[in-house]
Amino acid sequence: MAVPAYVTVLAVVLAALGGVVVGVAGVRWKARSKRAAVVAAGPTVAELLARIVRRSHAGLAVINRFGDVVLSNDRAEVLGAVVDARPDGRVAAAAGRIAEHGGTAEIDLSPPVASRRAPQSVIARLGPLGDGFVVVEASDTSAAVRLEAVRRDFVANVGHELKTPVGAMAVLAEAALDADDPAEVTRFTSKILHESRRLGSLVTELIELSRLQGGDPLPELDPVEVDDVVREAVARVRVSAEAAGTDLTLDAPQGLEVAGSSTLLVTALANLLENAIAYSSPGSTVSVRRRAVADRIEISVTDRGIGIAPEHQERVFERFFRVDPARSRATGGTGLGLAIVKHVAANHGGEVVLWSEPGVGSTFTLRLPAPPPEPPDPDPPAVGNENHHRNGLPVLEPTTRGDR
Repeated sequence: MAVPAYVTVLAVVLAALGGVVVGVAGVRWKARSKRAAVVAAGPTVAELLARIVRRSHAGLAVINRFGDVVLSNDRAEVLGAVVDARPDGRVAAAAGRIAEHGGTAEIDLSPPVASRRAPQSVIARLGPLGDGFVVVEASDTSAAVRLEAVRRDFVANVGHELKTPVGAMAVLAEAALDADDPAEVTRFTSKILHESRRLGSLVTELIELSRLQGGDPLPELDPVEVDDVVREAVARVRVSAEAAGTDLTLDAPQGLEVAGSSTLLVTALANLLENAIAYSSPGSTVSVRRRAVADRIEISVTDRGIGIAPEHQERVFERFFRVDPARSRATGGTGLGLAIVKHVAANHGGEVVLWSEPGVGSTFTLRLPAPPPEPPDPDPPAVGNENHHRNGLPVLEPTTRGDR
């Protein structure tokens, strides 16, 4: 019996479609096989997790129900959560309780003796992972503890410094009201004026210091003439120097230049001069020197005053720290001037350094980055009889003409 032609054609078409399907499936299977081979050749999920643990800034450790450390990183040993491959005793005890009863725990692992190099404050937090495993996460909280201590000291100092002039003004005002002698009234009111100025200076410097410490960016850095900064700062303190009987001596202008804020630099230098005048004896000299040293511009203020003991030299830039509180209050000092100088220098990418010897005097040096040298002009103006520029305008040089 003969097979119809359409049946033969249909069979051929079905065979061709089947071949196409098998080919596509084969291609997909090969692609999946290649991807599986690539994945198999790379790190496993467990290996990636182990890398994360090793690179973590926190100290991480996993403890089993038997108190053994099954996984940890080097940071856990640095922070004291793990000691010689064993959990710290406090950590082990807390982990045992969590493995048995669940819950979480927080442990203070701070070392008993504070050290400048080791973490001063460490907190470990523990939590269950199930199946008797407990995870330990230890963090260095030294920075937060120091910040909180600074905040407490700052609030206490500000309260004390503000309360002193306010209380003095209240007492002096009552005395002035009760005084019948015009001379006494004048004396009390002059003291009130002194205390009010001191209070105003304190508030102003607190605002200035808060702005400098708040990370506010400096205004766009402009070229600043160092000679102008010195001249303006000296003008600010001239009256204080004359009242204290202190001579101000300056070196010759140097023509130096820095990049920064002229207002802040004048404030910093004026604070150094006020500090030098306050701690100098009458008739002594305060000198200012400016110079370029390598890639730095230095402005130094030297006094021949009482000097600063070595144990106090690291603290003089702290807020409200005073070497001689009685002298500082007598001169109206706020204890913030040198702190402002330090932050102004830092905001300009520089620093302030101190040399001092008791009974000899002190030198505070403001070091600022020197501006980079200007690149050479790639197209210098022509000279001779050719056209060139003067003051930004083209000028035609006269030329010699022959007789007509």
